[in-house]
Amino acid sequence: MPAMTAVDAGARAGAGVPAEAVGPLVRGVGVLRRLAEAGGTLSPSALERATGLARSTVDRITATLARMGYVRLDGRDVVLTPGVLELGNAYLAALRLPALLGARADALADELDESVSLAVADRDGIRFIHQATRRRALSVSFRIGDLLPAERTAPGALFATEWTERDWARWRARRAEDPRDTAFPAVPPRPEPAPGTAHDTADTAHTAHTLDTVDADFTDRVRAARRDGWALDDQLIEPGLVAVSAPVRDPRTGRVACVASVVSHTSRHPAADLPATLLPRLRTAVAAMEADLRTAPPPEPGPAPAGLATWTTASKQELGRDFVESLARGLTVLTAFGEGRPALSLTDVARATGLPRATARRALLTHEYLGLVAAAPHEDRAFTLTPRVLDLGFPPLSRTTLPRLAEPHLRALADRVREPAALAVLTADGTEIQYTAGAGTSGVLTVRIPVGARLPAAATSLGRVLLADTGAPASPGLAEIRTRGYALVDEELESGLRSVAVPVRDRTGRAVAAVNVATHAARRSLEDCVRYLLPALRATADDIQRDLHRASRFTRVPTT
Repeated sequence: MPAMTAVDAGARAGAGVPAEAVGPLVRGVGVLRRLAEAGGTLSPSALERATGLARSTVDRITATLARMGYVRLDGRDVVLTPGVLELGNAYLAALRLPALLGARADALADELDESVSLAVADRDGIRFIHQATRRRALSVSFRIGDLLPAERTAPGALFATEWTERDWARWRARRAEDPRDTAFPAVPPRPEPAPGTAHDTADTAHTAHTLDTVDADFTDRVRAARRDGWALDDQLIEPGLVAVSAPVRDPRTGRVACVASVVSHTSRHPAADLPATLLPRLRTAVAAMEADLRTAPPPEPGPAPAGLATWTTASKQELGRDFVESLARGLTVLTAFGEGRPALSLTDVARATGLPRATARRALLTHEYLGLVAAAPHEDRAFTLTPRVLDLGFPPLSRTTLPRLAEPHLRALADRVREPAALAVLTADGTEIQYTAGAGTSGVLTVRIPVGARLPAAATSLGRVLLADTGAPASPGLAEIRTRGYALVDEELESGLRSVAVPVRDRTGRAVAAVNVATHAARRSLEDCVRYLLPALRATADDIQRDLHRASRFTRVPTT
């Protein structure tokens, strides 16, 4: 686990927390952070140890987060779900940079056949807001939302060119408190001090020497970045990893809005060669990004969340003490922000959420204390989300796949209808389907088709419902499937096998996969398949689509 932060310490000990802060909200945010740091899954007892909270408190918090759709209780584990991405999505939508610049970063990655990232400043660190990663055996594993120490990155040197004396002091204090970077789980920690006979004296001297060396090196790199307008990472994070970065400036202020980086490894591009091989094309892409920022039209505000206060009240009435209403209300405040709503006053937040002003005010003050929102320093303060909102579950879910999203829903469907369920995609040539996820049942006579298996598309319900959505001229049978929205196959692939399938659609409405339920003809008539299996199947497809739409708003979700 990373080193305990000051926020965590205050949440555990009850000390240093502002008098008006909402305690359950502080503790609930701590639970989400610990889950994210652990990769998205922890047992309640592990959460108890990681947070220092009582088991009863952990149980109430996780029950509340489950009700909100942010976690699911899977056997003995608490697991983050794609629902929690709506918190990070609110920040990224309000920021607008991923939506405006992401396509440029993707195109540069394709042109160079290298990974490209966009990062913003997060106090004395940098945080990724977009990743275009090449899929190789040896590839970069950073995720959207990962936080890195500024001094171990090329973007950090560029952001530090704009630091104030207060920023530098905060950076030095953080390094002195955590010289091994244990609070940054996305990077390998620095090596342990060399052992000596007088351990305390040797360790202290070694740490002081290391801090002085890092200080001088980073200061030199910041000075070079200010002079050159770009920065280099020569294996600062780990051996073999190199990067070159350039700033993307805000056309209104001239300050660094984000930093674009091309990331590679030394077997492909030695660090000394990056200024000549990759930097020119990076600078061309950055110029195009800055032009996009200059010409971008003002955002059209999307609909604000509605009925949140009513929902939390109803949940409290239904679940009683197991539902921590103050936690739920505090988290819903973060979802009031979004595209076209980057800065909100207290009145705006109260209106968007339906919460009383006093409740919204305490939630905002708590989030400000936790570093999740920032307030403008004037009387009628406008609040904005900070990059730290991405701490709340975004990194472990930003590299998910469609099969992983679908698996818990397929298990629930199979348990509900007591028939096997599966997810499949159409192969590139459109002649076959490939099974990518499935959930079986315990019956003696059941359908068992392994993940990875391929079958003729035209002979399966999964294939037909996908073929019907290709947009090509369809046969009468496929046209009928397209109209009614499902395919039913009766003993065509194998005697006795019946199946019904519906499509799973991406954010554009395109069918990218299909889900089905299979049964034996002796157990279910065709009428039963339509009357009983189809509604449950459609509900499952809706659940998968909802998770897919959340997960793919700012990240690419592979279908296999």
